[in-house]
Amino acid sequence: MALNAYLNKRVSVLTLDGRTMVGLLHSCDGSMNLVLQEAVERIIRPYAKEPVAGEEEEEDIPSEEVPLGLYIIRGDSVAVVGRVDEELDGKINWGKVRGEVLGGTRHS
Repeated sequence: MALNAYLNKRVSVLTLDGRTMVGLLHSCDGSMNLVLQEAVERIIRPYAKEPVAGEEEEEDIPSEEVPLGLYIIRGDSVAVVGRVDEELDGKINWGKVRGEVLGGTRHS
């Protein structure tokens, strides 16, 4: 399996429902089931909308990393797995990152 080259390395996993988890790939199998150590879920908040006259201004909620610890991801929910450039990743303040909401990738 190609993911064996990523064992004990930091990876980013994008799931079919648009979630992003980052952690050390502890194990994987042929069904793409993954076990991450020291896992965190990165919740990237969207840009705050411009206030419209007469409406309240939206609260600016920072993006966050939610600690998950040892985390199992079922293979049928994995969309993408990739290596993390740890030097670059360490320079990013994830609380200030903003982006568009990722939709789910499941077809209906």
